Amino acid sequence: MKLSQIINQVIDVSKEAGQFIRQERKTFNPDRIEYKGLNDLVSYVDKTAEEKIVAGLELILPEAGFITEEKTRNKLGDRYSWVIDPLDGTTNFIHGLPTFSVSIALQEYDEPVLGVVYEVNQDECFYAHQDAPAYLNGTEIKVSNRPTIADSLIATGFPYYDFTKQQPYIELFTELMRNCHGLRRLGSAAVDLAYTACGRFESFYEYNLNAWDIAAGIVIVKQAGGEVVNFKGGPEVINTRELLATNGKITGEMLSYINKYFI
Repeated sequence: MKLSQIINQVIDVSKEAGQFIRQERKTFNPDRIEYKGLNDLVSYVDKTAEEKIVAGLELILPEAGFITEEKTRNKLGDRYSWVIDPLDGTTNFIHGLPTFSVSIALQEYDEPVLGVVYEVNQDECFYAHQDAPAYLNGTEIKVSNRPTIADSLIATGFPYYDFTKQQPYIELFTELMRNCHGLRRLGSAAVDLAYTACGRFESFYEYNLNAWDIAAGIVIVKQAGGEVVNFKGGPEVINTRELLATNGKITGEMLSYINKYFI
């Protein structure tokens, strides 16, 4: 199987799900939300979008398994598995904040090899696969070339249910705030990674992430020339649930800040 032969089909699936999400946003009733856990929200829109995505992807690669956020389908494939977040940024969606996305990755064994992140509101589709450039709506993208944190705009995510590392997180946030152009929290890790890939952010860091939050974005950042590591600087991020993505130029400097508080 050639990844180049299926990526356009995956893009189509992501956009079809995005169109459904966009339409539902117009008439969505916030009273119809459910709680999976503390501050962990879900709606029928997430679940229905996931069902649509699964149905579309099954036609593309019938032998592949699925790792899905809403558990509409969860069974690992022998070699390939789709990793799906049907609506990354559910809290934003529910509150009418226009930053949320569809995130689809293809994982070969334990490694993400193809990724699509479709930012619904801006109609921006970021995508990449191994051994090829990363793209935004058909135009090749690269990470930024800013060389220091002092020149950088950095994204992060706030803890919303596991607060065990809240204090070191706040201390790290405070120090970075004093030493960069600014810090942003958009509420969609998939979008944060896509924006790092195209140079809007120089770095994105967060802990306690799930595979479906980041698998697609990891591929896109790497193929755009960036780096993705855990908080110790190692390559494993999905199992450690720690992620630092950068433009490749400020990785060491970012790790020096992170290591003060998280190592």
